[in-house]
Amino acid sequence: MHRGLMGAADHDHGARGHVNGHVIRGVGGGDAARAEDAAPRGRFSPVAALTHRNFLLFWCGQLISLIGTWMQSVSQGYLVYDLTHSSYMLGVVTTLGTLPVLLFTLFGGVLADRMPKRRVLVGTQTAAAALALILGLLVVSGHVQVWEVMALATGLGVVNAIDVPTRQSFVVELVGKRDLLNAIALNSSVFNGARIVGPAVAGLLILRFGIGVPFLLNAASYLAVIAGLLAMRLPPFAAEEHPEPALRRLADGLRYIRDDLPVRTVLTVLGLASLLAFNYPALMPAFAREDLHQGAAGYSLLYSALGFGALTGGLILASFGQRLPRAKLFWAGAFLFPLVEILFALSRSLPVAAATLVVMGFCMILFLTNANTLVQTLTPDGLRGRVMGVYSLVFLGSTPFGSFLAGIVAGRSRSVPAALIGGSVLALVAVAAVWLRYPRARALQPQRSKAIDADVRAVAAGDAARTAGQGRARPEGGGVIAAR
Repeated sequence: MHRGLMGAADHDHGARGHVNGHVIRGVGGGDAARAEDAAPRGRFSPVAALTHRNFLLFWCGQLISLIGTWMQSVSQGYLVYDLTHSSYMLGVVTTLGTLPVLLFTLFGGVLADRMPKRRVLVGTQTAAAALALILGLLVVSGHVQVWEVMALATGLGVVNAIDVPTRQSFVVELVGKRDLLNAIALNSSVFNGARIVGPAVAGLLILRFGIGVPFLLNAASYLAVIAGLLAMRLPPFAAEEHPEPALRRLADGLRYIRDDLPVRTVLTVLGLASLLAFNYPALMPAFAREDLHQGAAGYSLLYSALGFGALTGGLILASFGQRLPRAKLFWAGAFLFPLVEILFALSRSLPVAAATLVVMGFCMILFLTNANTLVQTLTPDGLRGRVMGVYSLVFLGSTPFGSFLAGIVAGRSRSVPAALIGGSVLALVAVAAVWLRYPRARALQPQRSKAIDADVRAVAAGDAARTAGQGRARPEGGGVIAAR
């Protein structure tokens, strides 16, 4: 949205280079440009990213909207199970909601590159609000059918395929590289804080007013994000008149990932964990009802417990993340998360399950937040957007297959714990195999060869040259190309 080098991918924020006698300088939203060049703070602040006005607006909007998102997530699972009484259908609906990410997220990143990000995000938020409103009205009317839920879940998945890569690249431009880890941790905190509040509120609303109300309130909550986006002060957007084909740029990013062992290792572990161990949301309604004998209130409590643990992990990372060894935390989370999920699957009472989910949420956030930060810090500026597009694809695109397989296993074995334990054991084995196979990558330090560095410089220089020659300013918000 507000970037230099809009011709490159989302990663180019803050990059500088001399091309044909010009200085190409990337800037973020408003004060983000100054953050890139400012001297480091003497003392690390746990809310450093919130000192950036645009990020504060973005964060506050999410604080409200994400509560509605979790209300809908919990209510949709409860609705599908109430309509079908099938754990298999829970997996199918989850798959339909996330499969579009697998198919379209890379092209969503290309769209984010070529259009003002604020405009893209306002569009995705408006579309998501409309889908939630339609589902809420169908439920309130009493005529909702499972195929309608499936269709609307698929539509929301398409919206997310555009929204996720745009949002990923947007944050670094709002705060600059210095406060990136803090911004990721704060985003994680608000996400998981909403995970606590949203399910609890949804459970109360379902008990008191019926299952349609959470969907309607979620539709209204999107207004907070849209208002925050429109209130931002953004520099002009620099667009290319003749942009390079998207497939060629994607190929550059994929080639870099293939050749860089630490980045490839993080993405491999992330993909394996997402495929095998992150299927619990699809099976949570069935587990709560069949194994714990709980209704909407107990089901909501489970989600809130998971969110509390994740929120605790996010706050710790926001406060001390600059001082903690990210690689060690990443590996610890990768091993501990599936291990604790096994313990959760073996629990047979609501208090034990909730306590286990607190620990599971803590391990999850250690894993995911450090994976995100490691990939962004290991990747050169000239390739960060494309690599983060692959990151989103690996993380979110693996979930449909995992959810679908978990639903099949749970349905055929008539045992949700068997599906959870089986996936978690396979995840542990897979992560251990990566750990043993690539000992040089365990430290997750930059290990690029001179040949790879030369390729990176060539790609970044080529993108910069194309943007310098073709960029033009538009008033919507974007990058600034300064010559001197």
